[in-house]
Amino acid sequence: MIKLIIFDFDGTLGDTRANIITTMQETMRVLGYPVAGEEAITATIGITLEDGFRELFPGLTERDILRCADVYRVLFERNRKKMVPKLFPNVKETLNLLKERGYILSVASSRQSVSLRGFLHDMSVEDCISYVLGADSVEKAKPDPEPVLKTMRELGIPPEESLVVGDMPVDIIMGRRAGTSTVGVTYGNSFREALAEAGADKIIDDISELLELV
Repeated sequence: MIKLIIFDFDGTLGDTRANIITTMQETMRVLGYPVAGEEAITATIGITLEDGFRELFPGLTERDILRCADVYRVLFERNRKKMVPKLFPNVKETLNLLKERGYILSVASSRQSVSLRGFLHDMSVEDCISYVLGADSVEKAKPDPEPVLKTMRELGIPPEESLVVGDMPVDIIMGRRAGTSTVGVTYGNSFREALAEAGADKIIDDISELLELV
């Protein structure tokens, strides 16, 4: 019986793909690096910002990686005022219904906590979320199970009563390594085949389908 649902944010609750791609490419231009294409950038969504730059530019030093991340965060905050991200369809309604039914809802994201909490506030869903965990709150980010293990420990819920919901294979792998059930969503930044290959227990096309699964 599921009591705790742990959501990814980018690509699962919030549609931030355009913001991420635009800001990544702008960061590369500002720093004079080759500009990566949309597909390559999308493949890094779900891991930490620093790891994303490491994958895109494996030859950079750690100092350069940190500089990339710093420039990105400044540009992202500026861009979000011009390109305001929105919740995916049916997210707010589904979160409200799940909370009404007594489920504990949390978010575990590779995004920094300040940015994450800002989005949840701006999108008017923060009242639905009992616990928020950003990449800066753990030593090891996705696909390591630490974000899920820490969430369950803080909320006192065991793996067999927990469910991880995400749009990327790293979300599914993280949940499986932590011993939880997993649900992949197809409307985000990945594909059904990749989510299935990662071992998702269920795959849904609309977040409202969760109401029939838990």
